[in-house]
Amino acid sequence: MSKRVWILAALIIMAGCGGGQGEGTTPEELPTLTGPGVTVVPAPDAGAAAEAYLDAWAAFDYEAMYGMLTSLSQDAISLEEFQAYYELTAARTNLYGVDYDILQTLVHSVDQAQVGYRVILQSAVLGEILGQTRMNLSRSGDGPWQVVWDTSLILPELAAGNSLSLEREVPSRGIIYDRLGNAIAVDTGIVSISVIPSAVDEDDADGLVSQLATLLNLDTRYLSSIIFAEDADFLIALGAVSQERFNEREPFVSPYYYALQVLSYDGRLYPDGGAAPQATGYVGAIPADDVPALVRDGYQSDDLIGRIGIESALEADLAGVRGGTLYLINPEGGVETTLAQSDAGAAEAVYMTLERNLQTQAQLAMGDFAGAVVVLERDTGRVLAMVSAPDFNPNAADPFSPLYNLLWESYLGDARSPFFNRALLGQYPPGSIFKVIPMAAALESGMYTSASSLFCGHTWDRLATPYEDWTLAKELPPSGELTLQQGLMRSCNPWFYEIGYTLAINEQANLIAELARGFGLGSPTGIGLLQEEEGQIEDLSEDPNQAANQAVQQAIGQHTTLVTPIQAAVYAAALGNGGTLYQPQMIEYIEGTDGVRRMEFEAISNGELPISENTLLSIQTAMRMVVADPRGTAYRTFGSFPIQIAGKTGTASNTEGEPHAWFIGYTMNNNPDRPDIAIAVIVENGGEGSEAAAPIFRRLVEIYFFGKPQTRYPWEEQIWVVAQPDEEEEEGDDEGGLDEGTLE
Repeated sequence: MSKRVWILAALIIMAGCGGGQGEGTTPEELPTLTGPGVTVVPAPDAGAAAEAYLDAWAAFDYEAMYGMLTSLSQDAISLEEFQAYYELTAARTNLYGVDYDILQTLVHSVDQAQVGYRVILQSAVLGEILGQTRMNLSRSGDGPWQVVWDTSLILPELAAGNSLSLEREVPSRGIIYDRLGNAIAVDTGIVSISVIPSAVDEDDADGLVSQLATLLNLDTRYLSSIIFAEDADFLIALGAVSQERFNEREPFVSPYYYALQVLSYDGRLYPDGGAAPQATGYVGAIPADDVPALVRDGYQSDDLIGRIGIESALEADLAGVRGGTLYLINPEGGVETTLAQSDAGAAEAVYMTLERNLQTQAQLAMGDFAGAVVVLERDTGRVLAMVSAPDFNPNAADPFSPLYNLLWESYLGDARSPFFNRALLGQYPPGSIFKVIPMAAALESGMYTSASSLFCGHTWDRLATPYEDWTLAKELPPSGELTLQQGLMRSCNPWFYEIGYTLAINEQANLIAELARGFGLGSPTGIGLLQEEEGQIEDLSEDPNQAANQAVQQAIGQHTTLVTPIQAAVYAAALGNGGTLYQPQMIEYIEGTDGVRRMEFEAISNGELPISENTLLSIQTAMRMVVADPRGTAYRTFGSFPIQIAGKTGTASNTEGEPHAWFIGYTMNNNPDRPDIAIAVIVENGGEGSEAAAPIFRRLVEIYFFGKPQTRYPWEEQIWVVAQPDEEEEEGDDEGGLDEGTLE
């Protein structure tokens, strides 16, 4: 017997011992190969070589797979073509996993082997796709087994030039509603509306504005100010409405077609230009880098997907379950057979806690300011409105929308970051809205009472460097002798310098920081689904000299203190509801097509304010004085206001430009049909809180209780129309009040 025969016999023995799998001769049926001059050379395990190739496929490591091919196979197909074929197959099947079972290993000769296996393709759309095929292997000399590649290694049906085609069934995306059942996002036929201002006939101007305002649900004065602005663009994208809504109004709009661009398409509609776009989110094209991973989740590269906000966080609920039919296509393009099929599953509907009318008008209320607004249901934590300004129109995110080219690029290049959710991610020095906490610390320390008094002068000089009151820069008289409650009412800086300093030198330097954490600052609110920042509350330095200087700054909401608008709204609500820090929530419930609800809203307490009832009552009284006492810093705005509120102004110095303007507060209307609310408003670089933020707060309360604004801003010519510089009236002409009550 030749040496080659002995080696072949050894190969056959090894093939028969292939892990107990497949059929072959058992070792007991073959003679023991021994004798003088006989050398048994063990051959590589063909089954192991096949497993290595299939394992690489399961890891989607196409380069490793290609490296295991024979040189002839590599000559026949390049790495790029090989990888593209597998990626195309994966895309057409929405492949997310590959399993296999080795069925049989046959070694025909020292250089030829065959492995039979069952392949199980795990498809995100179709489930399991099964195939039973075989792999030919070859080796040269003493080298390893290499794979002879052909398309049937994927599925046997792909032999002879056949290919795969997936006919997908994609369910309509789930509707997002507000808590009252108004659509916030819905898949439908859409009509985009744009206007050419220069083409508008002067005689038609009023009629065109009136009809467009009715169609788009916009205020006529606001719309007119946009269309006929001196610096208006050639073509202005006004918004989008449902095809159904447009059909209702078309007879009234059609006379103005000469100055309009009206285009129809199918897509995701965000009525009224989008409610809380940073929080609700939008659907847009899948980023190229994300395509491979998302294909494994059932998507195709040209699908739209939730990109930010609730649209992204609840993508699985809103997208439903994709279905489809996988066909085998012959080389001539005809359907050979059906390989797999699955039904689509309907999407779920999401009900947010937002109120769409309040939300969209709150967005308008911020005008051209940058900043944020949060409106909470005071006694539950429901988020009724969340504004981050500037915002964007999510209808422009769809690359198939006519608004895309008009608007989307401008958003992407906007240095003011319209996609950034300032309400949750913006971290700002709180300034004087923070003063309720050192007031609480003063009362809780036992060193002060509500009746404790201090002369509030222009300066405070108990440290080497004098510190100033805000009245000095405004050239107003000093506030004079004030009780602690009046100190909050007047937002007297010296009163709070004194508190911070006194606590620091009496071994209670970190009491303010500890209470601030108890007010929910310095940690996330737990709003869920959306990303939020935690703000910053730091203890003071252990060096007594540094601690004293830090303490006086911390006591007026400066130093290193940072808060988010959502945190400010949460503790404002707690001050108004009796001390409960409710977790803010944005989901009312999620509902399936079967009517079953889940994630239903339930008020959740994050704890109680760490202060006594007497301390809380004292703070509430002082916050009421801020708006109701003629010397209060917000009396000009709220002195004659019909809704009972309590609040606090804030003017926060920062490193970039004018101070940030704050106002926080809550209502005390006690109407069982319209629950009370708490609001935080910040206007970036807005200056005085009483001048910029307080009027916005008032407008939000008016919208919530009356459905629309009742009072124009000091800077408006009429409601929703900003006055031109030469037409602007002096602030406060129509509201009365003392000069010293207009600032801070």
